[in-house]
Amino acid sequence: MPLIKNRILGALPRDERSRIVSRLEPVRLAKGKILYESGDYIWHTYFPNSGLGSLLLTTEDGAVIEVGVIGNEGMIGVPAILRTRVMPYTVMMQISGEGMKINGDALIDEFNRGGKLQDLLLRYMHTVLTQISQSAVCNRFHTIRQRLCRWLLTSRDRVQSSELPLTQEFLSLMLGAPPTAVTMTAGALKKSGMIRYRRGQITILDQKGLESNACECYRVIKDEYEQFLAA
Repeated sequence: MPLIKNRILGALPRDERSRIVSRLEPVRLAKGKILYESGDYIWHTYFPNSGLGSLLLTTEDGAVIEVGVIGNEGMIGVPAILRTRVMPYTVMMQISGEGMKINGDALIDEFNRGGKLQDLLLRYMHTVLTQISQSAVCNRFHTIRQRLCRWLLTSRDRVQSSELPLTQEFLSLMLGAPPTAVTMTAGALKKSGMIRYRRGQITILDQKGLESNACECYRVIKDEYEQFLAA
């Protein structure tokens, strides 16, 4: 059995995990890789072992904003289990990693057995919906400073590391904010000692400080995921 660090697959009973693992294929999830474009048919779904994927929405004039992130706690391609095999958003890897992919039909076969996998994926779907809806509130009502702190903390939780290989240009894209505004905000966080930034690498130095500056959206999303992972 291959090494599995995905927390959904790792929570399955041994017999159920052995059956689904036989249908999985290891895959490299490179930084910047587009797993789906909006409107793509979902041929495969992915269970990340590491790395971080972004759920992105794009307007008609080309503006892009992130509405969710997925790490090894979850699955990429949730709409497949809803009998909707069309992806409603673009999914791009923002931090490289490794994972396992499975044919969409094979996943649905396993889901329809009604075992632990079905239970986990239904509850995970609820956490994704919570994250997306909370992101809509955050992007509309909260400051760039609050949103950046929330985003850094959420990314840290997903990859379980304070080292985040990210550029300020990428942060600007994810937050849907002007590069100059993100640069100024990141600079203020660096000056206050909360983060360190060196050529594409952000290190979180003061988690408590970021939490005190983040909006309530971080706590809402964090609590939702902790309940899911504890169940």
